[in-house]
Amino acid sequence: MAKSSPDPELGLPIKLAPVSNGEFVPVARPELAAVARRARADIEANARRAGVSRRELLAGACGAAATLAAMNQLGCGGGNYRVPKNAGVDPAVARAALGGSELVFDVQTHHVNPSRDWFKINRAFDFLRVTWSECRRPDWIECYGQDAFIKEIFLDSDTDVAVLSALAGDDTINPLLIDEARATRDAAEKLGERLLIHGIVTPNLGVERQLDWMQALAEKHRVSAFKLYTVWGPGGTGWWLDDEKLGIPVIEKARALKLPRIAVHKGIPLPGMDPTYTRPRDVGVVAKRFPDVKFLIYHSGYEHRLTEGPYDPKAEAGVDALIRSLKENGIGANANVYAELGATWQALMGKPDEAAHVLGKLLVHVGEDRVLWGTDCIWFGSPQDQIQAFRAFEISPEFQEKFGYPALTSERKAKILGLNGAAVYGLDAAKLGRVRRDDLGDAKRAYAERPSPSHVAYGPRTRREVFELLRRG
Repeated sequence: MAKSSPDPELGLPIKLAPVSNGEFVPVARPELAAVARRARADIEANARRAGVSRRELLAGACGAAATLAAMNQLGCGGGNYRVPKNAGVDPAVARAALGGSELVFDVQTHHVNPSRDWFKINRAFDFLRVTWSECRRPDWIECYGQDAFIKEIFLDSDTDVAVLSALAGDDTINPLLIDEARATRDAAEKLGERLLIHGIVTPNLGVERQLDWMQALAEKHRVSAFKLYTVWGPGGTGWWLDDEKLGIPVIEKARALKLPRIAVHKGIPLPGMDPTYTRPRDVGVVAKRFPDVKFLIYHSGYEHRLTEGPYDPKAEAGVDALIRSLKENGIGANANVYAELGATWQALMGKPDEAAHVLGKLLVHVGEDRVLWGTDCIWFGSPQDQIQAFRAFEISPEFQEKFGYPALTSERKAKILGLNGAAVYGLDAAKLGRVRRDDLGDAKRAYAERPSPSHVAYGPRTRREVFELLRRG
């Protein structure tokens, strides 16, 4: 009998290599490469001390703990990861530091339909091809399909409940149509009530037709929110939420349907689109005009090209621009605007001082009851590394004193990781906590006895790869 092929070598459980979700150019950072070298050396030594294989250490919490400890060399006093000294060797200590029993409700996840040939037309998603072989599936597109989604989100992470969010584009180019999203929700419901879905609304494709579409989304498809990409347009030009002919009718329709919950992509300019319309200057305007509507600001206005620091009241982009828009329109903390962390926290994990500023500013100005956990996965692989890093992250006493940021207590983290999401979607957090005892919970416990994590984010790793994809598109 031929000897079976060995399992591929696992990468670091906290993914440090530059990677993009296709919406921005990843930048290689020498300091992160140094962290990776330090983490690998520490993990090698820890495996010898613990008397286990390197792969076994990497597959458990010890590998994540060692990597986060190595990341503490990145900060200058604003943010850090609290990791006990023995966490890199002792699994019980590592699990206590990085684990948790709180509800984890990821309000931004994605997958695509692998069977429909949308990707032959929509070349913007060619970024998915770049490292597809690392997911070890027969075809690259299957790395981002329903099966991979359920494994990466629900088996390989502590995520309890998720929102399958909608993507931009019309029916010919959209990677996941509403019927396909419903199919995933139905599949998840067979294992337990774990998944909500969004419906995409694109008024610049014809506002009257889109208002009729909103009616169908609410009544036939039972969406939990409407998803808007103000930056997207068929000719590269977007639109504003306060546009009387485009944005305002959509908001009024959501109110009429008694589904006043609108998720809006703000920040992270899309390639090929005018970045002006991704800026959040219109958020405060409509939040003031429609106080009974909940506006979920996906990405919190974050842009990778900017360096986040203390709040700048003159900012026209980034997280500060979102805060400025709220302030200029009299929208205070814990009002009807919510700041979502998808792709934002993933970028900030390796920038602990910037992370401390962003989280601190959002807690102060948007409110600790209005910051939502999202990861933008499956684009970044499993969200488990983001969850573990967030659990361990702290805002330093120095930053708290100097900038007035609150401490990231376990209570505040529990709000962000799940309780705030449950509240905005009108769900019973106690009931959601019981999902751990459903069929998927049983499967998850069985899987945990012999886990097979990928530790891979599949997107483009370099500027050349991103621009090659754009050139081909």
